[in-house]
Order: sequence, then C-alpha cells, then structure tokens
Amino acid sequence: MAASIGSLTGKVALITGASSGIGAATAVLFSKLGARLALTGRKEDNLQKVGQNCSEGNREKPFLVPGDLGKEEDVKTIFDKTVEHYGKLNILVNCAGIIELGSIESTSLQQYDKLFNVNVRSVYYLTMLAVPHLIKSQGNIVNVSSVNGIRSFPNVLAYNMSKTALDQFTRCVALELAPKQVRVNSVNPGVVITELQKRGGLDEEAYAKFLERSRETHAMGRPGQPEEVANAIAFLASDNSSFVTGASIPVDGGRHAMCPR
Repeated sequence: MAASIGSLTGKVALITGASSGIGAATAVLFSKLGARLALTGRKEDNLQKVGQNCSEGNREKPFLVPGDLGKEEDVKTIFDKTVEHYGKLNILVNCAGIIELGSIESTSLQQYDKLFNVNVRSVYYLTMLAVPHLIKSQGNIVNVSSVNGIRSFPNVLAYNMSKTALDQFTRCVALELAPKQVRVNSVNPGVVITELQKRGGLDEEAYAKFLERSRETHAMGRPGQPEEVANAIAFLASDNSSFVTGASIPVDGGRHAMCPR
C-alpha cells in the first residue's frame, strides 16, 4: 500500500501533533515512504515512542522537538530547530488540534481562545515561518481539518468554527502560493478512533456511545482509523498529487454527504 501512495524519499517533513492519533500514524507512514522527519507534540514520552516506531527496520531516526503549539515561542522554536537540523523543509503537516464541548450558551471565551490559538493561530504562524523554505523546495502543506469544517454539528461550536477557518485558510494560501509552485491542501476526517474526544471532555461511557452513534452518522457504518487518514495525507504530500491544490478532501466514511439527526 505504501509504495502505491508515492515516495517521499529524502524529503524533510515537519509533522505537528505527532505524539498520538492521526499525527502518529502519519509519522510512521511517512517514515516508511522514506521521509526525513521532524516530529512535535506536547507529550514527550509519547513522542519518544512514536520516534522509535518510525526508526524500526533501520529507518532514519526522526528529529524530535517537543512543544506546545498554544505557546507562540514554542511554535518558533519548533520550526527554527527543524530547519537548523535539516537545512531545508519540503512538507509541513499541520495535524495538531484540540476540541472543546459547548454551545453558544455554554462555551466560554477562554475555551474559544484556547481552540483558536491551537487550531488556527498556530497553523497560521507555522505556515508563515515555513513558506520561504517551501518556496525554495517547491514543497507542500497538508492541514488536518475535520468534517466539522464542512458540515455543522451542535455542541462543538468553537471547534466547528476553527475547522471552517482552517479550510478557508487552506484555500486562500493555496491560491497565494500556487504561482510559486507550493501546493496547500487539507484532509477532513470524520470520527476517527483517537484520544481527541476523551481529551475534549467525554468519559469512557459517553465515548462508547459516541462511537456507536457513528454507525448511523457515517455512510460506511463505522468510525475511521488513524492510518486511513494518514494514507490520504501521504498522497497529498507526494508528487502523485502534483496537480491538486486548494482541496479539502473528506476522509469520513461519507459523513459529509449525510444529514442524520
């Protein structure tokens, strides 16, 4: 499967949110495709484990840069250390993201600011820093958005807004950088089995019900796996998608096309 996606041999990729979930799966797949990796995440122990998985089979060990994308100084440090280590950048995967539960009646401004700081502002800043290097390498960017950026869902208002903003950011930057041969795309996952929802406030019982509900809300009758999203990210990052830019690709088992209540 990996060989059919497209080779990333020798290309330097910075992947955020790489300590778990979709980011971790993307890191492992990119390593198999020959990429040279810079990985960042908040949980250093988890990041170390992902790094070990990436270096199995005598593959090159990733460069690990732990940090919190909610902190502006960490974003700058992560990027500067990556370029200092490798001397170039070919691929930026903005995978890190958080979720908070709440409606217009219950979402605090603190929650709103926290979500937009991580899900939008850090992506904006990291992209600003990366663009000069991506222009030199004629590289590309893949943003990890959500079906929530395409469709509207109750009780995750600020999260929905942040992912819609990320999709618009993807399209606008794609148009701005296309003349310079830098491609920018996003993937929009549906429910994927990760720790995202639990970290956002669901307990084990609520999460089990959430996954069970996915049988009805996804046309394919199940939630997705991180590896399935990683495959789409790798395709967009490879030369096999050389004529694709400004796209938001659902990887959601058909959820974007449904109207379940």
